[in-house]
Amino acid sequence: MKLTKPRLALICGILCISVFPILVKLRLTPGLISAFYRMFFAVVLLLPYVLLSGNFKLPSLKSALLAILCGILFSSDVAVWNIAIQESSATQASLLTNLSPLWVGIGSFLFLKSKPATNFWIGTVVALFGMITLVGFSFFMELNFDKAFLFAVLSGILYSIYLLVSKNVLSQVDVLTFMTISLTASSIYLGIICYCLDQPFGGFSNTGWFVLLLQAVICQLCAWLSISYATQHMRATRVSLSLLSQAVITSILAWLFLEEQITLQMVFGGIILLFGIRITFYDKTISLKRLFTAK
Repeated sequence: MKLTKPRLALICGILCISVFPILVKLRLTPGLISAFYRMFFAVVLLLPYVLLSGNFKLPSLKSALLAILCGILFSSDVAVWNIAIQESSATQASLLTNLSPLWVGIGSFLFLKSKPATNFWIGTVVALFGMITLVGFSFFMELNFDKAFLFAVLSGILYSIYLLVSKNVLSQVDVLTFMTISLTASSIYLGIICYCLDQPFGGFSNTGWFVLLLQAVICQLCAWLSISYATQHMRATRVSLSLLSQAVITSILAWLFLEEQITLQMVFGGIILLFGIRITFYDKTISLKRLFTAK
């Protein structure tokens, strides 16, 4: 598989967002305020650069409104995912959120001109099976259908809508302009919600502030500038399914830094998941026989 610039950008973005669940698990700040500062610090760092460098290009009113909508969708996704992961388990929240490729595929089929190829559906089934294997089949016997469950599912739906809408916007607007508008909208939107819900805007430890800054720089700016560039040049379905691989990287990081155990089953599940993603990167529809014999 030849690595092009969009694919390299996607890999870089996946590596950056894989750090996020580790930071959330530290529980140094409330989930909602954490989402706000992730957006706020990111736009504070990005805005001076795009204005001084002249990289901000005023889009049409329609594109600007859609970019604002993307900011609201994405910040809502991060907010409800943060709450879900802090009120349940990271495994449950991550698994349910990562159902987004399924919603993206359905949305693409219904609303986009570029329909998902057969390879996407085959890859999705294989990748989701790998995800289930990674977390363990017994996990589904312990699912709690409570607020955290609903928030995690909602997060995946919001995430998929964001990817579909941003794909449309990024065909008309450059990445830096899009990110500037969407992050500004995210910050204002989450700031109002945090204020109305009496969330604490300060009083955190030095480590807590550092983690918030780290989320903004690594998990937001670096990650989503890269992913937005990839989304601009690749199919939304392919991007969404590729993002599942963050579960494998997060498991490795959790093993390194949080001393969480990695079992043989998790390794096997990770291999299946990555294999499912690989299927979607074939440029032509292929038979299963050709898939297994391809070099």
